[in-house]
Amino acid sequence: MVRLATGVRMTRALPHHGDAAIYFANHSSHLDFVVIWAALSSEARLGLSAAAAEDYWGRTRLRRWIACDLFEAVLIPRGGIDRHNNPVARMAECLVHGRSVLIFPEGTRRGDGEIGPFKAGLYHLARRFPDIPLVPVHLENLNRIFPRGTWLPVPLIARATFLAPLRFDPDEPRDAFLTRARQALLPPDDAGH
Repeated sequence: MVRLATGVRMTRALPHHGDAAIYFANHSSHLDFVVIWAALSSEARLGLSAAAAEDYWGRTRLRRWIACDLFEAVLIPRGGIDRHNNPVARMAECLVHGRSVLIFPEGTRRGDGEIGPFKAGLYHLARRFPDIPLVPVHLENLNRIFPRGTWLPVPLIARATFLAPLRFDPDEPRDAFLTRARQALLPPDDAGH
């Protein structure tokens, strides 16, 4: 149904089949996860847990059911983070059990189509699991299909481009890694700018 409504299609074959991966994508709409989920193979879909904002998706019983029961998302706190309430630990639990995770390193949705600065969670997750591929997924048009504050999607074509996987370099400083990861998320025609 999502493929039909948005026209989304995978534009690059993934380099792994059945292995865990850390997918990371730009974030502009509540449709982002569902579009990536729909673009994946059925095998990859069944093994994927997306990070979802706990303050939003855990707010009502219906939202929690959609996020946790329907899509097996991992609810992530955006505030009050400490050793006992660590989002990286929650995502790591999935990876330890062979599930892939999808995160949105910007931390919040952007409505302007630009990719904002990355928060450090991607770095900490990659450092903890240095052998798991990091797969950038560039999403296009979702901020226009389902803009913030609307209830019905606008019929436009979406694109989920799965870009070349990255490998973690333990010698690379955190800020350099986050810059490299953000650059990798840019579509090929924008990466040089």
